[in-house]
Amino acid sequence: MDNILVIGSSGQIGSELVMALRKIYGNEHVFATDIKQPTKEVRKSGPFQNLDVLDFNNLLHFLVRFNITQIYNLAAVLSGNAEKIPLQAWDINMKALMNTLEAARESGAKKLFWPSSIAVFGPTTPRHDTPQLTVMEPNTVYGISKLAGERWGEYYNKRYGVDFRSVRYPGLISYKTEPGGGTTDYAVEIFFDAIKKGSYQCFLKEDTALPMMFMDDAIANTIKLMQADPKKLSLRSAYNMAGISFDPKQLAAEIRKHIPEFTISYKPDFRQTIAESWPASIDDSIARKDWGLSTSFNLEKMTTIMLRKIREKASKST
Repeated sequence: MDNILVIGSSGQIGSELVMALRKIYGNEHVFATDIKQPTKEVRKSGPFQNLDVLDFNNLLHFLVRFNITQIYNLAAVLSGNAEKIPLQAWDINMKALMNTLEAARESGAKKLFWPSSIAVFGPTTPRHDTPQLTVMEPNTVYGISKLAGERWGEYYNKRYGVDFRSVRYPGLISYKTEPGGGTTDYAVEIFFDAIKKGSYQCFLKEDTALPMMFMDDAIANTIKLMQADPKKLSLRSAYNMAGISFDPKQLAAEIRKHIPEFTISYKPDFRQTIAESWPASIDDSIARKDWGLSTSFNLEKMTTIMLRKIREKASKST
């Protein structure tokens, strides 16, 4: 049986990924770790331990001690926050990756997942139906670190045989955890404010289209990639993963179908420039061909679930 380590398990992706993995592999075989406290669900359902991925010796010791065969490294400073602390963000993002690559090599862990992002693309990249292989000139700290990470992952695969796997996540939307400082966070914040306030002030312009994905689809496809036959994987950098594309105006219109009185205003900040350097839509046909990437949630279905679940959370907290 595989023993799985999830680094950064208290974040937006990690908290939901841990629970999905525990359903498949068993609670006792999925080790959640972070420097932040976990959700109650994660803590009660299986092992959790404080672990700083920047401490290489402790990381390697953990892998050996618990005979870890799969690693999911989700630790990162996201796009918006990274622009505020560029040197610190670069150091954290890259050291976290290099430590896990080297620890996987030394311990013999079978597989390593590390998330890349649509941030690897830049203003010179084709914005519509962005292909898998194209011009990549990111102009953000986050994007530069993700592009460098893809290259290091491919290098460790070819040089040392580390089974590195990655996807370029679009914006991820979930009702379970708060946003973590990303440029696509408006698409989560808007739902909470729609219910709490009946209005939302967006930090992007109304027509700024970006690729997004409902968290359930993101988790399912992440696990699908990790379970795929390595012989079928034609890429060892990171696969494009498209999801659905929409802009703030379109999302607001969908919310008004449920909350007619909802209003939205726009006050673009520094994240507008970041968003304009990213694709508006992405071609993920290679991922669909290689390992069966598929999605189940469109804008209408996602909006219905987000509003219902956030209302349920609000009613439980009062």
